[in-house]
Amino acid sequence: MDTDHALHRLRVVQTLLQSGMFAPSRPDRTLRSLAALRRWGPTAAAAYTGAAARYPDRVALVDERGTLTFEQMHRRTNALARALGEAGVREQEGVAIMARNHRGFIEATVACSKLGASALYLNTAFAGPQITDVLGREKPAAVIYDQEFAGLVAEGAKRRKRFVSWCDPGASCTDPLTDDLIEQTDDSSLSPPAEKGRVVILTSGTTGTPKGAARKQPDSLEPVAALLSKIPLRAKGVTMIAAPMFHSWGFAHFTLALPLGATIVLQRRFDPEATLRAVAQHRADTLAVVPVMLQRMLDLGPETLSRYDVSCLRIVALSGSALPGELATRAMDAFGDVLYNLYGSTEVAWATIATPADLRAAPGTAGRAPMGTAVKLLDDAGQEVPRGEPGRIFVGNEMMFDGYTGGGGKEIIDGLMSTGDMGHLDADGRLFVDGRDDEMIVSGGENVFPREVEDLLSDHPQIEEAAVVGVPDEEFGQRLRAFVVLRDGAALSEEEVKQHVRSNLARYKVPRDVVFLEELPRNATGKILKRDLRARDTV
Repeated sequence: MDTDHALHRLRVVQTLLQSGMFAPSRPDRTLRSLAALRRWGPTAAAAYTGAAARYPDRVALVDERGTLTFEQMHRRTNALARALGEAGVREQEGVAIMARNHRGFIEATVACSKLGASALYLNTAFAGPQITDVLGREKPAAVIYDQEFAGLVAEGAKRRKRFVSWCDPGASCTDPLTDDLIEQTDDSSLSPPAEKGRVVILTSGTTGTPKGAARKQPDSLEPVAALLSKIPLRAKGVTMIAAPMFHSWGFAHFTLALPLGATIVLQRRFDPEATLRAVAQHRADTLAVVPVMLQRMLDLGPETLSRYDVSCLRIVALSGSALPGELATRAMDAFGDVLYNLYGSTEVAWATIATPADLRAAPGTAGRAPMGTAVKLLDDAGQEVPRGEPGRIFVGNEMMFDGYTGGGGKEIIDGLMSTGDMGHLDADGRLFVDGRDDEMIVSGGENVFPREVEDLLSDHPQIEEAAVVGVPDEEFGQRLRAFVVLRDGAALSEEEVKQHVRSNLARYKVPRDVVFLEELPRNATGKILKRDLRARDTV
């Protein structure tokens, strides 16, 4: 066992060294950077303190307001942490952050880390009642928000400290601006808190009320090495984060960029062409997106895509929702074999990562487990199922969450946590996710997972995307209903859709109903809101 542990540690060190994270720099700067890591631990506070010591003049962030160096970010977050403390926010208290992708989000996050406060990230697509419910349950001491969300947070933020992280020119902002706090407050270095704050990311709420998934900040760089073992990020690169940072995937790329000293490029709102333009302008080597964003970029068409030189991209990293095999193939044909698809959940962090080679060999796969991660498929009795057979997906890694902030957690068997999904392994050990374990449709005694039918429909040349749900049926218990979005200019009948499924899958997997829509309902991270589809009365 000791030998296995030693070999694992060696692999961690080798992976971190290969990334260039510990590339030589001026000895005095390296020593100050290492001292920051020792004092603060592997936190956002340490990352900016250390980066300011190693390369103070390197650009840390680019957003619509311009650029900030690592030294500037370090000092600005020092000031904001002090200002929050002076306003009464104490160590271990919560700070809710409702902000789009811009410097204010990162400054609030790093300030919390330096203060020892816990950061709670609010989904920018939430409605007012959801925000009020979450704030009432989580009870943060303060709320930092973009002015555009003032009306949404108003009720839940009553009797809490409030600060504005982004105020558009000409807008009326009644609460203090974080920018003003930063300008008015001492920006000298702080002492580390007695205990590191936590990070609370909300579940997507696609199947119910969003829950707060809390996890402690890591004690080592092993989680970073795990992801780097599959996604070849390199130090001092340029990462454009298009995925929302309040979501696990966008936040993961923010945290990965920190120890690598990468420049982060942000835009407040996703626009497919503006994203390509920014990648080309800033020569980004990494682009973090969710699958629907990738689809919308490809839908611009070859003529528009050709206007932007994105040959600088080494990595297009995806997560957040299912990646159809057809979309992966189209994207690699357009951008090269640079796609990396991560499967995980808010609760387990990551489970598997599909490399470009995986996606070429087995489109639609979720890939294999990275270093230090265990993935098993178990039956209802908790026994591992044979390869090729469906089972419940269980995962073990260092970043599993501590439990829901409102109480409760996910099922755990032998130290492995359930993702809530069903899947199977192919002959080469690659994972395929069949769907949510509570999405299985039992129609006429036959079990159907929607994902198989959805992938088949999405592969049809005239279909842009599709979703399949189960609806009540007096004769069969449940029947399949397909919601289909056609490509521009395409024409397809309900019977033609059914015949396509009938020609490729078993009879009981053919949808009884087909509904054509202009677009599928999605949340801010691109996940399809199937509860909204089930609630539709019209066929």
